[in-house]
Amino acid sequence: MAGNANSGRKAEKPFRDALRMELAALGDDHKALRQIARNLIKMAMDEEGKLDAIKELADRSDGKVAQAIVGDDEQDAISVVTKIVREIVRPQPVDPNG
Repeated sequence: MAGNANSGRKAEKPFRDALRMELAALGDDHKALRQIARNLIKMAMDEEGKLDAIKELADRSDGKVAQAIVGDDEQDAISVVTKIVREIVRPQPVDPNG
């Protein structure tokens, strides 16, 4: 089989699915979801400024920060090497007699 075996298939996310089902069961007006958002904002604004709540709000509003691709203790950081080769190919003459 060639290609990506998971191509075209969405990854299973059972926790997300369970949350969506429970929120849907609470009604279409999203009151429960708004209450959760309100509580998250309160947690972020509290004196201790819960870092997890602040990070979650930032990730949801601005998007997650891009992660750098780096090496580890045993290997250097990943580097990209590009090589451009210009090769002139002269075709061999074709014998018209075959």
